Amino acid sequence: MAITEQEILRRRDFRDALTFTIDPTEAKDFDDALSFEKKEDGNFRIGVHIADVTHYVLPGDDIDLQAYDKATSVYLVDKVIPMLPEELCNDLCSLRPGEDKLCMSVLFDINPQAQVLRTKVCRTVILSDFRLTYEQAQDLLDGKSVQNLPNPQKVSLLSEALTTLNGLALILRHEREKQGALVMEQDEVHFRLDEQGNPVEVYFTPPMDANHLIEEFMLLANRTIAEQMSRTGKTMVYRVHDKPNEEKLETLARFKKRMGDRLPAYTEQLLTIRAMAKAVYSTHNIGHYGLAFDYYTHFTSPIRRYPDMMVHRIVARYLLGERKKVGDYDLEDACKHCSEQEQAAAQAERDSIKEMQARWITQHVGEEFDGYISGVTDFGLFVTLNDSRCDGLIPINTLCPGMFLHYDEKNCCLTASRNAQRHSRKSAGKGDKSSERVFTLGDPVRVRCVRADILLRQIDFRLVDDQQ
Repeated sequence: MAITEQEILRRRDFRDALTFTIDPTEAKDFDDALSFEKKEDGNFRIGVHIADVTHYVLPGDDIDLQAYDKATSVYLVDKVIPMLPEELCNDLCSLRPGEDKLCMSVLFDINPQAQVLRTKVCRTVILSDFRLTYEQAQDLLDGKSVQNLPNPQKVSLLSEALTTLNGLALILRHEREKQGALVMEQDEVHFRLDEQGNPVEVYFTPPMDANHLIEEFMLLANRTIAEQMSRTGKTMVYRVHDKPNEEKLETLARFKKRMGDRLPAYTEQLLTIRAMAKAVYSTHNIGHYGLAFDYYTHFTSPIRRYPDMMVHRIVARYLLGERKKVGDYDLEDACKHCSEQEQAAAQAERDSIKEMQARWITQHVGEEFDGYISGVTDFGLFVTLNDSRCDGLIPINTLCPGMFLHYDEKNCCLTASRNAQRHSRKSAGKGDKSSERVFTLGDPVRVRCVRADILLRQIDFRLVDDQQ
């Protein structure tokens, strides 16, 4: 579907601005782009351009109803179940390089200290110059050359823009942390599959500056939209995150105090995540605890999230003055539906990873691995392997045969003793070590894989050490 000249005239034209996308290597739908211009006063104009999906998908049409029902795309290990038809998400709406595309944009005038001087929300038309992977963007940030990029005459401008944007993003990130934002990073798990879809390798990609760069400007756009809409007094779809469970936070504090420097960073992060409430969508704003924002929404991914489409329509109606329909639903009911679908999709994605891990480790049954205790229960220990992040269970009846086991939920540990008397964590490490052993969250362990059930997505381990 060609963009008409009449439609272009209704929008701000950013086709001459240096514009690019940064996405994972395997991505096919590009719903956000950045533009960069250096102003004569020494400040910068940065555009966060988001695919204008709602220009093509109207409230109540068949595509809209199907997208609402799904509410989100689902990203499984071996496939993507898109929220929108591929003609829209991979073609018409995707911000592919070298093609005119319609966007809903947030423009920022920012000084070198990352202070936002002015903002403007508008409809735009853009022309992306570059489709970068995160690895390519990181190479440019590191001063390395990247082969086969189009527009070679603009590559030096692109490198300069990325360097400037990265410096601003670091300041924005630091400011968020000062305000109390939780910053927790984990390597992302990937599987290399053969032609039959079986995993032949597990590998990880650590978060890079290029990831943080995109994240900070998407956060800034989402926050800005939420703040501006809050001033209108109109009903809005917010992304909210309640305060954490106080009892779980107290458990974490006690555990940190007792473990001191022996507490692995990953274990602390794991306990913090478990104490957190789930972020959801709501028309009732309570702020976003994890990000330390008073106002926050989801605006930047309308190709894969229906709430972003809802926000685009609300923004068009009240910030841009376009008297368009928002939808045929009660917004709070829609928020609840989208939150439920998001959680179901997240569970499906976790199950997909667990299934692929079980498939991978079936090739290694009988082998020994190093890992750490990632869960302590009254029925055994969950262990995560260091080199693959596979999760499995050591059943309690296989731990320390002939010893009595006591589960201490508050202290996240199992204590094995020769005597039936229950022991507290304080006694761990004292007296005869041959008569007592404590297994605590975060402890390193060596295990042997004895079974993997692909259908149930379960892996069974046995403890391997010199104390048995």
